[in-house]
Amino acid sequence: MFGARLFPGGIHPREGLNGKAENSGNPIQELPAVSRVIIPLSQHIGAPATATVKKGDHVLMGQVIGEAAGFVSAPVHASVSGTVVEVGNCKLASGATVPAVTIDNDFQDEWVELHPSEHPENLTAEEAQQIIRNAGIVGMGGATFPTQVKLTPGAGKSIEKLIINGAECEPYLTADHRLMLEHTGEIVDGVRLLMLAFGVKEAVIGVEDNKKDAISALTDACSGVEGLRVQALPVRYPQGGEKQLIYAITKREVPVGGLPIDVGCVVLNVGTVFACDQAIRMGIPLVRRVTTVGGLVNNPGNFLVRIGTPVKALFEACGGTLPSCKQLISGGPMMGISFKDTDCPVTKGTSGILALGKESIYPEETSCIRCARCLDACPMRLAPSRMDSYIRHERYDDAEKAGVMNCIECGACTYVCPAKRLLTQSFRMGKKVINTRKKAAAAKAAAEAAQLAAEKAANEKEKKEA
Repeated sequence: MFGARLFPGGIHPREGLNGKAENSGNPIQELPAVSRVIIPLSQHIGAPATATVKKGDHVLMGQVIGEAAGFVSAPVHASVSGTVVEVGNCKLASGATVPAVTIDNDFQDEWVELHPSEHPENLTAEEAQQIIRNAGIVGMGGATFPTQVKLTPGAGKSIEKLIINGAECEPYLTADHRLMLEHTGEIVDGVRLLMLAFGVKEAVIGVEDNKKDAISALTDACSGVEGLRVQALPVRYPQGGEKQLIYAITKREVPVGGLPIDVGCVVLNVGTVFACDQAIRMGIPLVRRVTTVGGLVNNPGNFLVRIGTPVKALFEACGGTLPSCKQLISGGPMMGISFKDTDCPVTKGTSGILALGKESIYPEETSCIRCARCLDACPMRLAPSRMDSYIRHERYDDAEKAGVMNCIECGACTYVCPAKRLLTQSFRMGKKVINTRKKAAAAKAAAEAAQLAAEKAANEKEKKEA
């Protein structure tokens, strides 16, 4: 379980039970378009996009249907051509209700006019940022942070190294593996174009060594690109985390509360780089992605699926779930979210849809036995058992001081706990309470400041009138 490591903490989920072997050999299949898509306007970290269409509008594939509502935001595009039947809300796999645009597909796949770059190998950083922003590209490993924001270092900072995440360390997920095998050239081209645009001299594609075919293919494709190399990494979860991958490859340690750019690095998922290449070379916005469907389904697979497609269409393409299925997961089994409603749509961050059995059902918790396995497994060097105790006793200030806000919710501590403590769930709840309290305190402070300002203005007015 604890095996070789290139970063602190982490675990090695058992190979025979993680579902990769059965799906990694399945080529990407294009999922047939469905008759109706529901496209959320909030598929990214940051402000939701603002709808630019209304009921009855005819839209083209790739047309902007939601404008970015700020710097940390991303536009949203139609994944089919057809008629807008509703601008309302939808429920995501997470359970969140967000604004969405529903489109009835006319099955014409009539594209909006695309605008490929006229000089892709001579782009300035600003031009590349604008293309990526306009294409609605976000982190496709699941984090969904707007990519153009990552590629805007800020005053006094610069991108020294591009780290490309091909680790795909979550059990079951094989979408990135297939993408690296089937679109090797586009991924390498995308990295090269970003290196040229941002003046980056060194880029590294990190791939775990259980994907030897992908390592070989990428190494061959990188041979003619100066400054770009592939690094094989020992299998270890959560090696795909930004801070863990940076440390594994560069030994640079991102400071607590800091960002990768603080150590001169930017980390991009291989799917994100592929989308960047598509946007630069062909002008194609992010309207489709590769998603793994695995676990207890009749025919697991990797699918190129349009954003807004209901999850049930993926299960149908796999022949449905097996009777032993007990739980559905959006994402991977470690960091994914349990859901029930298969009408929820595929989003830009849907890396996998899994059907799992009894192993995914949480057993009854017992008391902590102080074994310290969670401390050894934590990649952020936190003390999970202590933070859990603080949260369960509603000592949220102590939990924050202990570092709970730095938890990346990777689930490694929960995985190794012999007492079956639901540590990750405890931390998610604790962080939510802490954030809610901070927002309430900020709102109260703002209201008090406004009241004081009003009272001061009233007093000054009285003095002038006197």
